[in-house]
Amino acid sequence: MHLIRGVPCVIAALVAATLTAPATAADTADGGGGHCARQERVWVPGAALQRSTCLPDLTTTGLAGTPYTDLGDQAGLTASATRTPYGVPGIQVDGYFPDTSRFNATHGWWHDAQFVIRLPDRWNGGLVVTGAPGTRRQYATDKVISDRVLAQGYAYAATDKGNSGADFHRDGKRPGDAVAEWNTRTTELTRAARRVVAQRYGHTPRRTYITGISNGGYLTRWQLENHPELYDGGVDWEGALWTVRGPSLLTSLPVAVARTLGSARDEDLHAVGFARGSEFLWAYHEKTYWGLTQKIYRAEFDPAYDPGCPGPSAGSTPEQILAPCPTDATYDYASRPASVHRAVARVALTGRIGRPLITLHGDLDALLPKAADSDVYARMIDRSGRGGLHRYYTIQGGTHVDGLYDTYPDRLRPILPCYRSAFDALTGWVERGTPPPADRTVARPADGDLVDACGLRGSAPAPR
Repeated sequence: MHLIRGVPCVIAALVAATLTAPATAADTADGGGGHCARQERVWVPGAALQRSTCLPDLTTTGLAGTPYTDLGDQAGLTASATRTPYGVPGIQVDGYFPDTSRFNATHGWWHDAQFVIRLPDRWNGGLVVTGAPGTRRQYATDKVISDRVLAQGYAYAATDKGNSGADFHRDGKRPGDAVAEWNTRTTELTRAARRVVAQRYGHTPRRTYITGISNGGYLTRWQLENHPELYDGGVDWEGALWTVRGPSLLTSLPVAVARTLGSARDEDLHAVGFARGSEFLWAYHEKTYWGLTQKIYRAEFDPAYDPGCPGPSAGSTPEQILAPCPTDATYDYASRPASVHRAVARVALTGRIGRPLITLHGDLDALLPKAADSDVYARMIDRSGRGGLHRYYTIQGGTHVDGLYDTYPDRLRPILPCYRSAFDALTGWVERGTPPPADRTVARPADGDLVDACGLRGSAPAPR
């Protein structure tokens, strides 16, 4: 879920080539009429405030040190040696939709429902939409998603989901409101961005894709279930799973908190889905993720359980913010009142996707263990009769944040290059009718480039 700041190709050759060079005119036949053409026509329907800027480079390489990205909010999401493309000129539109919450301080606006839309000069006719992972904000996926899709010629739009930070659960009037707003804001931005694209290039996108990491992966799943008419497909990178009866993080993380506080064993974590072999990552997650994640999401759906914890800002010091609430060690979602289950039902997934979806999940994910998440979601899709629209790839050695590869290069692998391969596979599936590989485990190579190369073919197929 990538909660806080500062936490740490189908064929490999094709992927490597696309990482270092911007799109060419041949790749982007639509063009756009010159550098920042029609900028004066660009306005975002429904926005309360917007700012349009013509920039020589829309990638993080060009935007570093400017107000148009936030490298701090991207911390920990990529391996340090990750290469990204650069040199993509175009228009950036920043702004926000009407909202009543004020958690997002970006640009000094102190206003939520902030968005960024990027319109490259050389356009390929497509649009990519995403929402921030975890409790981050609209620039969080600039390096992992925006840079590459811009270089491929796509327009790009991202939302802060309408609330952010460790206090996000304080938004709204009733339990579940804050997370429900994530979905509303993503739909709102998609519709607005499609019209912005038409203003800039003269017609609406020929293809619109939804994608995201962690909570952004959840948004991808929800949008393809509830608004398939807006999209042509999506890539879900370890999306969070919400189901009325469980599993969800409210059924797995209490056990992790109990282990942190000494009242649960390793075997108890294995029993709720944490992978054997991921134990070397648990000490880090105890200090960084488990306590904070459990208490703020429990406060979102079940605020009556322990009203005193978390308090404002989940605490007053970094240690207090990251620490677990002792009461969460005994939290039992199944026994909570029906009102709690109704709150989760408002945002729950069904598996009834209406467009092609590719899911990736690391087998060493120690925040959202795949056995209690994407494995379950894949079965939900199959049971709904939509299995033909889904591909599921387990990334051997992958964990929840790629930044941990720098600490454990001998045990982990970044998921980002596999995500890039999956995105290419999705577009080939949608636009050319090329079937992506069957569900499989993508093996971790014993040697070679793990940071910037990943082929989805050639690994062991996995049964549904």
